[in-house]
Amino acid sequence: MDFEFNPRQKALSKLGRDFVEQVLQPLEQVTDEHGELPENKRADVRQAVRDWGLAGINLGHEHGGLGLTMVEQTLVEEQLGRATNGLWSCVWRPPVSLKFGTQAQINDYLIPSARGERRGCFAITEADAGSDPRRVKTKAVMRDGQWYLSGEKWFVTSYNASDFIIVHAHVDDDPDKPTLFLVDKPVLNMTHVRSPKFMHNFAFDHAELIFDETPVAADRQLGEIGQGFELTKDWFVEARLQIAAHSIGAATRAAEIANEFATSRHQFDRAIRDFQGIEFMLADMAVDIFAAKSMLYRVAAEIDAGAGRSRVHAHASALKLFCSEASGRVIDKAVQILGGRGYMRENPVERLYRDIRVDRIWEGTSEIQRSVVGGRIRKHGMRIYSEAFET
Repeated sequence: MDFEFNPRQKALSKLGRDFVEQVLQPLEQVTDEHGELPENKRADVRQAVRDWGLAGINLGHEHGGLGLTMVEQTLVEEQLGRATNGLWSCVWRPPVSLKFGTQAQINDYLIPSARGERRGCFAITEADAGSDPRRVKTKAVMRDGQWYLSGEKWFVTSYNASDFIIVHAHVDDDPDKPTLFLVDKPVLNMTHVRSPKFMHNFAFDHAELIFDETPVAADRQLGEIGQGFELTKDWFVEARLQIAAHSIGAATRAAEIANEFATSRHQFDRAIRDFQGIEFMLADMAVDIFAAKSMLYRVAAEIDAGAGRSRVHAHASALKLFCSEASGRVIDKAVQILGGRGYMRENPVERLYRDIRVDRIWEGTSEIQRSVVGGRIRKHGMRIYSEAFET
């Protein structure tokens, strides 16, 4: 097995690192102070994504994207994760569910999204429906050739940066008919209730919306009736790989800062890294990052090699679980090594500490990932995780 990245892959990783350092990191402080990326900065950042050649990072050429392999995407995503305050989200990733739309939907939504001319957000979670999507109460009813949506959605990430919403609803209030709908903004009978403040500050918002007989044209149904959950699962797999990559990038930056501080900080006439308590923390941080990166690129390579959907779903859950939790351990240790400095908001490690906590929650909690992993073991045996080849 060849674990060496080729020149193209190394160049893509460097591109991501340079973009973060030159475009995103200068915006970290103002984003944290403002609570989100200020409106007057957004157009420039959007153009920078195009100028740097990062538009449509997750799409093939046929949909206006860059045509990167999953390993190549992951190399860039890992570097983007070094940015605090969720600024990695400025590099848009059109929802992969759109690839399964009609040609008209692909032309109207997906291809313009790849260019950054449009942006969509997902509305799935509700007050009483998170890990269990069958509890979704948002319903879609067809009357006189048009759909009408009614219900409430929470945690609609990047709502205020988007011009359309992909809404997960149950047709005729039937949980066996989960279906996706494309809702253009603005639209009648949809209310933006609020965008709550969260532990982290993020480039864009996480909105709460109410749909009250919101009209949606029949041709804005995405996929077939009852296909909504399957299309959403495809998006979850991609999102879980992105979270894993981002969390490793965040952990690596925190570990580098902690290592540098441990070298330059002297107490009792020697660098604090010379104390075994600090050295062991740095060692544990390095091992967590090493293991997480190895796992990340193995799963990405499996996808590129054409691994089956079930295997990819199983491994993506294990990956997201391990990387998010390992990164939490690394960044927690980084804060400890920096001491009071690690607790100051002007320090990237403090911001990373707040940022990383949500990675164990969104796009499937750690508990849901364990449930997925356990279910796959129950169905396929331990070999789905212990063997390096298809059986």
